[in-house]
Amino acid sequence: MKVVRILALAATVGMAPVQADTFFGVHAGYDSWQASTQGGFANSQQLQDFSFRDKNQQGYYLAFEHLVPVLPNLRVQWQNLQSQGHTELNNSFSFGGATFAAGTALSTELDFRYTDYVLYYELLDNSLLQLDLGLVAKKLSGELTIMAANRQASQSVRQWLPLLYLDSRLGLPGSGLELFANGQASQFSGNHWYDLQAGVAYQLVDSLTLDVRLKLGYRWLDLQLDDIDDLYAGITFSGIFAGIAIHF
Repeated sequence: MKVVRILALAATVGMAPVQADTFFGVHAGYDSWQASTQGGFANSQQLQDFSFRDKNQQGYYLAFEHLVPVLPNLRVQWQNLQSQGHTELNNSFSFGGATFAAGTALSTELDFRYTDYVLYYELLDNSLLQLDLGLVAKKLSGELTIMAANRQASQSVRQWLPLLYLDSRLGLPGSGLELFANGQASQFSGNHWYDLQAGVAYQLVDSLTLDVRLKLGYRWLDLQLDDIDDLYAGITFSGIFAGIAIHF
């Protein structure tokens, strides 16, 4: 948010004590996350575990920030959660209207997508410490498909989930480095969604009109769905990610 420094200074005189550095700014970013996947799913509380493959997950975001104290800032982010897995059934398993006998070799495809709409306030915004707090409306959609030699079955999910949002950054003066940690969390009616990440960022470009940061960190996402569109699931994604963040 460094496009109009003079206008920003004039606009913030007499306003809140926590000041941003411009009147309006745009943030954009991309993350590549090498995630391992563990867990299982079912149409009942008796989950069937699968051995999932590691897969690279892609995520993007856009954020719009301003200096109007009473209005929240907006962040929109998109994330894919995909994997393939397999198992051999010890007991019969019913899913998506089909029943598979014990001893059946199953493969599965997990294809989740979500869009987050985040409204947040900048509680602190300076070169040493930044702290954002807000609320998330998560639009989750996707499919789980299982396949045997002679049949397949699938289950779709489409649901809105509410979450809390926290983002923090700690600058290391004179180094071009900063530490960051952020997350989302929600727990309700037997469901939960925890998404936490932390790491280090390097300021590659720091100019009046453009900032560019390179990020490296670790991310852990744990979800539990309890009868969401007839789907029960307990799945964890975790691993190292790298990304880029651009600030206009």
